[in-house]
Amino acid sequence: MKFITSNKGKFREAREIAEKFGIEIEWLKMEYEEPQGSQLEEIAKRSAEILAREIREPFFIEDSGLFIEALNGFPGPYSSYVFKTIGNKGILKLMDGISNRRAYFKAVVAYFDGAKISVFDGIVYGEISPEIRGSKGFGFDPIFLYRGRTFAEMGEEKNLVSHRRIALENFFRTISGK
Repeated sequence: MKFITSNKGKFREAREIAEKFGIEIEWLKMEYEEPQGSQLEEIAKRSAEILAREIREPFFIEDSGLFIEALNGFPGPYSSYVFKTIGNKGILKLMDGISNRRAYFKAVVAYFDGAKISVFDGIVYGEISPEIRGSKGFGFDPIFLYRGRTFAEMGEEKNLVSHRRIALENFFRTISGK
């Protein structure tokens, strides 16, 4: 089965998790245009539908976002764009003076089995740090606090508790029957 992503780190993480379920995955390094939408599930499913027109064999994709309670779930499904435009500093500026810093990361896996598309998700709760901390990870990892440390401070340890791991384990457990 193929994992479609342009992110090598995501592929390595997915391969490691898949092996625990006796599943072999192949990296299909490919960028694709994501449709816009208000929910990650909707975006991932629509992306898989578009890709299924070209790729007839089983594959999966993964999409994720940061949802901040005080900002009504922003940036949510717009996380990639928001990170590219205002980054961690911009989010911290938006959060300046806000005491409710609760947030969560959500990952969604969309799987095309050759006939239909299924969706799996994973969520990890935390909060927004008042400052950028850590040099490992990517995206919003330096501002997402999980049990007192940012994901960027945790390094590989993050992969043991991440939203992506939860979504991938839900997916691999379902398709492997384990």
